[in-house]
This record gives sequence, structure tokens and C-alpha cells, in this order.
Amino acid sequence: MREAQPVRVVVGEDQPLTRQGIVSVLQEGGFDVAGVAADASDLIRKALAHKPDVVIADIQMPPDNTDDGLRAVQEIRRVSPGVGVLILSQYLDARYALRLVGDRAEGVGYLLKERVGDLSTFTDAVRRVARGGSALDPQVVQRMVARPRADGPLSNLTPRERDVLALMAEGRSNTAIAERLVVTVGAIENHVTAIFDKLALPRESENHRRVLAVLEYLKD
Repeated sequence: MREAQPVRVVVGEDQPLTRQGIVSVLQEGGFDVAGVAADASDLIRKALAHKPDVVIADIQMPPDNTDDGLRAVQEIRRVSPGVGVLILSQYLDARYALRLVGDRAEGVGYLLKERVGDLSTFTDAVRRVARGGSALDPQVVQRMVARPRADGPLSNLTPRERDVLALMAEGRSNTAIAERLVVTVGAIENHVTAIFDKLALPRESENHRRVLAVLEYLKD
């Protein structure tokens, strides 16, 4: 993605008013809406034709109105791995987030549909996904935190490191995490380094290591 160019987006939503609302929010936020689709098959066609930076889709779309939107973006990711995908859901279900992530947390997002009304939160999530980061709804992350966990790669993390990793899963930067936890950015940087070391993540770019850490967190 070229930073000088607006982020190109294809939107999949079968409800006309909701679709127009999403498009309006994106355009107001400076995004280039390259195409819209009202069903899963057309979403795949539009995404492959327009080659956007991000595909935004409702989970429930025609023809079956079950998880057609989710299956469509999974197919898009399979054919075009570089395309970011952001799923919108009316209901909170962490299983959808885990299915969406699969084996790659790069460029994926899962938000409750109500977040579209929050211009800053929604557009920030789209930009993070376009850059190859993750953007998981805080309520989804909270539900994942609450689920029982067996001993695994994360068992060596301290409670504070788990807090930091949970906020990383939401897609927050070190500065945003520091503000949320009311500590210094330096303290968060130390925690992040400790997380990388304890998870034995390869010494690549920090953004890639953050994504790998999030993926480990979701799968643990």
C-alpha cells in the first residue's frame, strides 16, 4: 500500500441504509471506496477486480444469511493474501474472530457493527488493517481473556504482560496502551520486549512481532 494514496476499500453489506452509512463514514474519513457489494459472491468478484487495500464485510450476507460474509473474506484472503479484511458483526462471538484470523493475524479486524458510528474508532481500525496490523473489538478480546486456558506459551507471562498483550490484540499502539494502563511508554516498551522474548518470537520488524504475539495470544 502506498502511504501517499488514500486507502482503497470494498464494502460488503446487504442492507442499503447500513451500506450507505458505512460508505459515508469511510468517505468522510478520507478513504477511497472502490466498490460495494450486497451479497457474498459479488463481494468476492468486486474485491478481486478492484484489488483494494481492505475489504469490509458483514458476517451475515446473502445468499444464505449465515456466515457468508466471513467465508467470502476468507476466500479473498486465500486468493489475495495482501488484502486486509475487516469483519463487522451485530453479535459478539469470539469464534468468528478466531476463524477469521486462522493462521495469520496480519491485516485482519473484527468489530461490532455499532463501532461504525464511532468515526475515530472505525477509521482507525480500517487503517490498522490496511497497514497489516490487527484490530479486534475490545469486547471480543475481553471474552477471550475470560475463557479458561491450559498451560501454553503464554503461561510464563505476568498478569501485567497479559494485560499489555490483550491491548495489543485490540490493535493499540504502545502510547495508547500506556495511556490506558496509566504508565509510561517506556514501561510498556519493556513489557512488549519481555513478551517477545518469552514467546521466543523471531527478531524481525516490531510490527510483525506484534502480529505474531497477537496470534499466539488468540490461539493459546
